[in-house]
Amino acid sequence: MNPSLITAINAPISHSPRSPLLCHVLTPLPHRLSNSHSPSRRHYRVSLPRCAATSSDQPLVSTQAKKSNVHGNKKELTGLQPIVEKMTPPARLATSAVVLAATLASGYGLGIRFAGSRNIALGAAAAAGAAGGAVVYAMNSAVPEVAAIGLHNYVADIEDPASVTKDDIEKIASRYGVNKGDEAFQAEICDIYCRYVTSVLPAEGQSLKGDEVEKIVKFKSALGIDDPDAASMHMEIGRRIFRQRLETGEREGDAEQRRAFMRLVYVSALVFGDAASFLLPWKRVLKVTDAQVEIAIRENAKQLYAERLKLVGRDINVENLVDLRKAQLSFKLSDELAEDLFREHTRTVAIENISSALSVLKSRTRAVMSLVVEELEKVLEFNNLLVSLKSHSEEDQFARGLGPISLIGGESDFERRMDDLKLLYRAYVTDALSSGRIEENKLVAMSQLRNILGLGTREAEAISVDVTSKAYRKRLANAVTSGDLDAQDSKAKYLQKLCEELHFDAQKASAIHEEIYRQKLQQYVTDGELSDDNVAALLRLRVMLCIPQLTIEAAHAEICGSIFEKVVREAISSGVDGYDAETRKSVRKAAHGLRLSRETAMSIASKAARRVFTNYIRRARSAENRTESAKELKKMIAFNTLVVTEMVADIKGESSDKEPEEPVQVKKEEDGEDEEWGSLESLKKTRPDKELSEKMGKPGQTEITLKDDLPDRDRIDLYKTYLLYCLTGEVTRIPFGAQITTKRDDSEYLLLNQLGGILGLTSKEIVNIHVGLAEQAFRQQAEVILADGQLTKARVEQLDELQKEVGLPQPQAEKVIKNITTTKMANAIETAVNQGRLNIKQIRELKEANVSLDSMIAVSLREKLFKKTVNDIFSSGTGEFDETEVYETIPSDLSIDVEKAKGVVHDLARSRLSNSLIQSVALLRQRNRKGVVSSLNDLLACDKAVPAEPLSWEVSEELSDLYDIYSKSDPKPAPEKVSRLQYLLGIDDSTATALREMEDGAFSSAAEEGNFVF
Repeated sequence: MNPSLITAINAPISHSPRSPLLCHVLTPLPHRLSNSHSPSRRHYRVSLPRCAATSSDQPLVSTQAKKSNVHGNKKELTGLQPIVEKMTPPARLATSAVVLAATLASGYGLGIRFAGSRNIALGAAAAAGAAGGAVVYAMNSAVPEVAAIGLHNYVADIEDPASVTKDDIEKIASRYGVNKGDEAFQAEICDIYCRYVTSVLPAEGQSLKGDEVEKIVKFKSALGIDDPDAASMHMEIGRRIFRQRLETGEREGDAEQRRAFMRLVYVSALVFGDAASFLLPWKRVLKVTDAQVEIAIRENAKQLYAERLKLVGRDINVENLVDLRKAQLSFKLSDELAEDLFREHTRTVAIENISSALSVLKSRTRAVMSLVVEELEKVLEFNNLLVSLKSHSEEDQFARGLGPISLIGGESDFERRMDDLKLLYRAYVTDALSSGRIEENKLVAMSQLRNILGLGTREAEAISVDVTSKAYRKRLANAVTSGDLDAQDSKAKYLQKLCEELHFDAQKASAIHEEIYRQKLQQYVTDGELSDDNVAALLRLRVMLCIPQLTIEAAHAEICGSIFEKVVREAISSGVDGYDAETRKSVRKAAHGLRLSRETAMSIASKAARRVFTNYIRRARSAENRTESAKELKKMIAFNTLVVTEMVADIKGESSDKEPEEPVQVKKEEDGEDEEWGSLESLKKTRPDKELSEKMGKPGQTEITLKDDLPDRDRIDLYKTYLLYCLTGEVTRIPFGAQITTKRDDSEYLLLNQLGGILGLTSKEIVNIHVGLAEQAFRQQAEVILADGQLTKARVEQLDELQKEVGLPQPQAEKVIKNITTTKMANAIETAVNQGRLNIKQIRELKEANVSLDSMIAVSLREKLFKKTVNDIFSSGTGEFDETEVYETIPSDLSIDVEKAKGVVHDLARSRLSNSLIQSVALLRQRNRKGVVSSLNDLLACDKAVPAEPLSWEVSEELSDLYDIYSKSDPKPAPEKVSRLQYLLGIDDSTATALREMEDGAFSSAAEEGNFVF
């Protein structure tokens, strides 16, 4: 045993009535003696709870022994205590008086007898009285201790301490004539309460039973102990448990002490109720946080409530729910936790049946289905009971958590065993459909079972559809075999009724009908064709199952089409040399024997042929040069003529020697374009004469094309590649970098025409390609001829010869020539504008010559030219500014925005106004009269554009000289100009008059002396 623990056990207890006392788990409380006696240390043999401080060989005390020795053995009386214990309060009072009187009398008598003096006798009487008083005091002071011992012995002598009542305590107190509030008596009551609380709390390894709080509250009330005193005892028990936990060296022992402390905290909180927060200062004394206290209350409340739930089974009733609600409130368990625990309990009850059902289902024994369904019915019955109680009128007084059961959540592992739950659901649905129909109540039960098992809507629906589909197929097979379906006047109504009895979706039934038809069709076409009997049988099946025509066509297109596609692929893979009579026969047999429509057969053949065409195109585009690319395209044309064309004729049932009919509309279109582009030799050659056509043989088919497989740009590029090959011939490279070009005959153009059909090009697109190449060739050579943009007579003749050689029509050639000359002219005009060699006058001359300046000169350059023109007006020296010319005419000639032009004019006028004044003064100082007049005219022109305020200058005499020179200039300026200049220079009328009367050529003294002030 830990020595420090023994020392703490045997330590003396304080005399304070509310001091913590030792409980019986440590040592019984020693006797309290009077202040005149020092307390003697007593040793007791006690039983301690097993912990880290307890040796392994120490015997354990059973619960029976613990209950019988709650308050220890009886205490013995010592000294005066036996005498005091036998006296009643009146006798003790009389005895005290007699002893006191006797000692006084004896003292007085002894003093008279031996001393003979009255004074000495009185002194002796006083001394003897003091001694007697001491005896009387000692006797009376022992009364509380005797009363405490009497109370202890009384309680220790009772078999069940809980049977002690308040009357018993009061009788003991009145017997000894003491008050219950006496220090020693109250201390004994606290010690008895502490021992009892310790005995009520569960021993090591045990849990709370739920009656501890009721026992402690009842015993506390019987003892009449106040809440503060009782709370101090709870705190003392907590101290001891906490100290033992700190002294424990083992992890298991520490965990057990922690659980014991949590049980104490929880029981104490229930005993003292709302006052526990300030009566039990766990945080201040033991450093236990509020969160830890809440955890202790929560976990123990959950444990008690869970134990109480174990008493409730699937036959739960209203009384049970009310009792559970009361228990929850008494345990101080929150509604949220109570709801979780209740749901977990109902889930556990349901899991028992579900586990049994799974065990039976996997056992593979006879009568499996009935046992499984029986267990599931129990679960559904229990679930319905909970749902009905949830809607009870007194539901607010019931335990929280009522409602449907769900296996999802909680501590069960069924979320990971979803496959097993699906098996259960399938078994229940199969049983519900065992009679060939399903009732409404079974549908409700299936929905409830789905929610209980936690299956998703799609999962449950998939299982239901699968089981129902099998039941529907079974009933449908019986109806067909027995002839009931065939005998019905309205087969659709019969099938609809069958779906309603099984609660089966009509769309899914239609899917089953289609599947049955497909299976039958697949069976019939195993030999590669459909006989008349097969077709009749399929028709009868279609009528019985009410299958739409579109569904029939889709089934035939898929099943028969896959067989036909295989035949077509084998025929195509045979190549140009392998498409013989036997292959053609197999194609004809498949096309007509499988009863495919012409459109379906052509669609399948087109898909296979276009796949081969695409391979040829891929190789042609990846070829090294134009010649190799053209060779791949020629192979594709040959494949189209020898294989695809023959295959199309076999599918249609036509003779391979029959000429295909040309659409009239296309012919008219070609004739119209021949008239317009008849001069294009390359286009003429693609439409050869009858002799060449007979020489080349039968043309290729044009129904299967690559129009939807390739972009327009790719198709045009491929056609253009082969056209260039026809124009330039085959190029063969020889050593030393030389090459030889071999011209081809006109038969290549016929292949070109067939290539256009394979690529799906229209006549208009083909014409545009030919015209584009002709224009490109004509433009390249015309740009060389018109390098400087000058069109002379000799160059016109040269261009005419080029046009005839290329075959480009006259209007198209003129358009190309015009574009070239216009571009050259535009470049020249743009250069002139940038270099400042082009003014507004020349621009107007170009416009009169019908030159489109808007397309030749950019807007920025035109705005630059406008700014230069306005700047020339402001620096012309004339002083004139025509608003109509500047704001309307010039912007119109240059095709620029009028408002933007006005802004440019205003900005220039403001900047040049001040510059003109500075320039005038500078010329004045240089004695340049003509320059002064010109600068002042520029200033007046800027003022007309943007009227200005009077200008300021530091030397006013210079302003006067400027006015004098301008007013006397030759030719004489207009009076309104002179007046406006006077206003702008800030010269008053008197000064102006004086200046005009002065002699000509007079300069101010400032100008004469050259005092130029800037």
